[in-house]
Amino acid sequence: MMSDFIHNRVVVAAFLAWMIGQFLKFPLEYLLNKRWDWSIMFSSGGLPSSHSSLVTAVALTIGIQEGFDSAVFALAAAIGMIVIYDAAGVRRQAGIHAERINAIMKSFFESGQLGEDELDDLKEMLGHTPLEVVSGVLLGILISLAVLAMMPL
Repeated sequence: MMSDFIHNRVVVAAFLAWMIGQFLKFPLEYLLNKRWDWSIMFSSGGLPSSHSSLVTAVALTIGIQEGFDSAVFALAAAIGMIVIYDAAGVRRQAGIHAERINAIMKSFFESGQLGEDELDDLKEMLGHTPLEVVSGVLLGILISLAVLAMMPL
């Protein structure tokens, strides 16, 4: 049972795409923002989009393995498009809203209209910029092709 799981190309590609995507956030955060922040590896948002890398790796691996005309590829591609749209659209907008709400709450606190116990920041890093999504997609393609090269059909 476990042997079947670890020899499943789709599962391996999905796992590696997600893990590598999350791990890359740490050094890229330092390169881009000059700060070491371990917590970024355990958060949503950031460069690259591990959601985009995971769904891309899954869809491409399924497409190559089962055929791009298969129903399972169509399902994987459709789910992938929804996830990517959500990451770049809905969740990104939620993060922007959180930034603005936090700024309003901070101004209320500074003016004495809110107590410190009422000041609780919303999480701002929720979604992805187009660059973060595209980098996740490219990472997913690379991971899928690497897995297929290491685990031939």
